[in-house]
Amino acid sequence: MQQSQERPVAIVTGASRRIGIGAAICRVLAESGHDIFFTHLQEYDRDVSVLADVDGPQALAEELSGLGAKVAEMHADLMDPATAAEIIAHCTEHLGAPSVLVNNAAYSTTQNWDELTPETFDNHYLVNFRGSSLLSIAFAKQFTRGHGGRIISMSSGQNQGPMPTELAYAASKGAIEAFVKSFAYTVGPLGITVNALNPGPVDTGWMSGDLKQYLEPKFALGRIGQPADIAKVIAFLASPAADWITGQVINAEGGFTRD
Repeated sequence: MQQSQERPVAIVTGASRRIGIGAAICRVLAESGHDIFFTHLQEYDRDVSVLADVDGPQALAEELSGLGAKVAEMHADLMDPATAAEIIAHCTEHLGAPSVLVNNAAYSTTQNWDELTPETFDNHYLVNFRGSSLLSIAFAKQFTRGHGGRIISMSSGQNQGPMPTELAYAASKGAIEAFVKSFAYTVGPLGITVNALNPGPVDTGWMSGDLKQYLEPKFALGRIGQPADIAKVIAFLASPAADWITGQVINAEGGFTRD
């Protein structure tokens, strides 16, 4: 009897809320044959974004199991420099060595330029840039398969136009793109591709009705982006079909215009 093929393991950070991009990524990767290790930080959702999903991680884990994936998860605060190594260790212990890493977790606040503080800049830097970079490095260190490795980091629209009330966020996301382009060259010989994805504005519960009405005409495809739209692009980048794509920043915004 032929043995079933081993499922690849994917790490997805920032999957606290069932309506978020992280959860959508977990779903589509599970459907495409991956086992899933995801992280969550509900304190952030409650204290910063005010969009907490109390039962989100447990419900998502059950949903992914129903899709046929082996699943493990952990609370993870990427402001702590030790967290990157802990994520890799926990994933390997519970599911096996990962071959896909999706850096989706993010820290984001809005304020005018004259309200910015050192703490604001530090928080964005620690999570968005340092946290994702340390995790990417930890992932590459453990990757020994020689081919098929994938690192995908979420960028933003900071290079597409100004983000005047998100200066700290835009700066930290810009740093991600700079890191990705050089890190792709560094770890290419290990069989790892490294890319960034800018999703543009996506409806994950934060948009008011007025904002949706304002944004919708700005999309060439006539609607606001949904988490599943972004997840499908991630699934492609994680697949063998994307073997020859690395060091790129992909703008998957549905033709969004900033004018």
